[in-house]
Amino acid sequence: MGAWLLWLIAAGLFTAGEVASLDLVLLMLAGGALGGMGVALLGGAVWLQVAAFVVVSLGLLLVVRPVAKRHLTQRTPEQIDGVEVYVGRTAEVSERVTGTAGQVRMGHDEWSARTQLDGEAYDVGQVVRIVQIEGPIAYVSRA
Repeated sequence: MGAWLLWLIAAGLFTAGEVASLDLVLLMLAGGALGGMGVALLGGAVWLQVAAFVVVSLGLLLVVRPVAKRHLTQRTPEQIDGVEVYVGRTAEVSERVTGTAGQVRMGHDEWSARTQLDGEAYDVGQVVRIVQIEGPIAYVSRA
């Protein structure tokens, strides 16, 4: 079995371990193993293969990992996730909306809707503003 194949197997094992850890360390070591495999394919001695593994791994750990981790974990204060992106948007009433029942259409999506305040009601065709989303229900008010 060629040394390049052992490096390829090592890279695969490091990558599989990364799937479990999600810390980007083992993925960088997998890149180092691919560096060792490249030297093995070029016919380099074992010590050169190990040196390539160490150098590439350290380079990836010190340069690439911090940048990748920052991109994966960084959020801007204005970033909104999930259904919260709909808050503040307008929708059209497709079935009369009261405090207990109703439907609104946002684009091609239909949402169950309720009025924000008791006693309010919106008729079909009116435009309303989404003020809150709780589970599958959009709470609406006058646009």
